[in-house]
Amino acid sequence: MSPKKPIKHFLQFADFTLAEFEYVIERAKIIKRKFKNYEVYHPLIDRTLVMVFEKNSTRTRLSFEAGMHQLGGAAIYLNTRDSQLGRGEPVEDAGQVMSRMCDIIMVRTFGQDIIERFAAHSRVPVINGLTNEHHPCQVLADIFTYVEHRGSIAGKIVTWVGDANNMLYSWLQAADVFGFHLNVATPKGYDIDHSLVSTSRFTVFDNPSDACQGAHLVNTDVWTSMGYEKENAARLAAFDGYIVDGAKMARAAPDALFMHCLPAHRGEEVAAEVIDGPQSVVWDEAENRLHVQKALIEYLLLGRLDGGTSGSAA
Repeated sequence: MSPKKPIKHFLQFADFTLAEFEYVIERAKIIKRKFKNYEVYHPLIDRTLVMVFEKNSTRTRLSFEAGMHQLGGAAIYLNTRDSQLGRGEPVEDAGQVMSRMCDIIMVRTFGQDIIERFAAHSRVPVINGLTNEHHPCQVLADIFTYVEHRGSIAGKIVTWVGDANNMLYSWLQAADVFGFHLNVATPKGYDIDHSLVSTSRFTVFDNPSDACQGAHLVNTDVWTSMGYEKENAARLAAFDGYIVDGAKMARAAPDALFMHCLPAHRGEEVAAEVIDGPQSVVWDEAENRLHVQKALIEYLLLGRLDGGTSGSAA
C-alpha cells in the first residue's frame, strides 16, 4: 500500500509555488469557459466542502458555495454563532471533528493563528477564506483577472493605496512568487509591519499619487475593515487624500487597470469616476473568485489532472 500524500493547505499566498499557481490559473480558464458555455462539469460528486465563518461575507460564501455545487459536490455553511466553536470548543478539536466528516474546509476567521491551528489538526485540505493577516483567494482572483485582461503580471508594477491590511500582505507574498513590483502608499500609523514581510519587491511612498506613477494595476480597499469600526473617525482623518481618483489613475500607465476587492465606498477610498470607469475591472474581479476557487478546490482534492503531482487524498 503506497503511503498517503501529505495534506496540502492554502493558508497564505506563499503556500503555493509559481508552478502550482500557473497550473491553477490555467485550470481556472478551462473551468470558467465550461461555466460560460453551460457545460456540466462534476469532478467532485459526493465530495463535501464545509465553510466555517467567524466573519460576515457576501462574495466568499457565494463563490465557495456556488462553486462547490457547480463541481458536483455539496457545501455546508457553519457560522460560529450556530456551532460549538461559538461556545468555546477548542479550534484543535473542531479541526479533528469536522475533517472526519467532509473532504475540504474553508475557514474565514480573525487571527491567522486560528486557521493555522485548525489546519494542523485537520485530516483534509483547509483554505483560508480570509484572516486579519492574509486574503490569498482574493489576490489569486485579482492576478487571474489581470492575466485575463493584460497577460503575464511578471515584471509589472502593482500599486496599493490604503492601509497595511490582509490584502496588502497577500499582495507582498504574490510579488515574490510572480516576480512583479509593488508600490505601497499607506498613511502614517497604518504602515507595513515588516515582521510579516519577507520580500524586498516593494517601494513605500509617502505620496499616494507618486505611488501610482507608471503602475500597470492600481488597487485599493475600504479604509475601515471588519473589526476596526470603532476606529472609523480616526481612519477617515488619517486617510485624507488617499482616495483613488481620476488624477491618480492619470499617472498610471495608459492601459492600467483598477481593482477593488469590494464592498466599495464611492467618494471615500475610490471615486465613482474610477470604479465605474473604463479602467475598472472590479466586476470581473469579483466573478473570478468563483472560477479560481473552483480550480483551487479541484487541485487540492484531485491534484494535477495533467499527470503532474500534488493535491491531497482526502
